Amino acid sequence: MIKLHLGCGHRDFGKDWIHIDAGDYSHLDYSSIQDLRQFEDNTVDIIYASHVIEYFDRDEINHLLKEWKRILKPNCTLRLAVPNFEAMSYLYSTKRISLKDILGPLYGKMKMGNMQIYHKTVYDFDEIKTILQKNGFKDVKRFDWRKTEHSKHDDHSQAYIPHMNKDNGTLISLNVEAFK
Repeated sequence: MIKLHLGCGHRDFGKDWIHIDAGDYSHLDYSSIQDLRQFEDNTVDIIYASHVIEYFDRDEINHLLKEWKRILKPNCTLRLAVPNFEAMSYLYSTKRISLKDILGPLYGKMKMGNMQIYHKTVYDFDEIKTILQKNGFKDVKRFDWRKTEHSKHDDHSQAYIPHMNKDNGTLISLNVEAFK
C-alpha cells in the first residue's frame, strides 16, 4: 500500500508513509508536492495533505489536484484538511473569539527556506467540494480525524478552539475526503 503524506512538515507518520515536503526534515522522502513524476499513474492508495492547499491560489490548485489525481488508484482516497473559514467566522461573529485567535489559522505565516509564505485562500465545505468535483473527484464528504489511520498523530486536522480542547472545543479544521 502506498500512502503519501504531502506537506507533512515535521510530522513523521512512520515508515508506512512516504513523506513529501519542501522543508528540511530528516524523515522526508521527496521535496515537491507539485511534481510527483516519481510515481506512475494509478499507483497510490491514499494522499493526505493537512493544511497545505491553502498555500496555493485558486488557479494553482487545479494543477495540483490534477497531479494528485493522476497518481491515485481508481476509487482510492484523497484526504485534505484546510482551515475552516465557516467555523472561524462563526466563532468570531458570535464574539466567542477575537480576531487575534484566528489570524494564525487564517493567514498561516510560515518560514519556507529563505521565504515567508502565507495562505492564499480559504475554504468552506461547499467551495472545496465544488473544486474537487470539477477536478474529477467523487463522493466528497467530511471525515472524522478520530477514525483515520493517522489519528494518533496530532496535526492541524485536529485544530480546536480553545487550543487542544478536542472534547469540548470547536474544530476549526475542515476535514474532507474524496475518491478518484
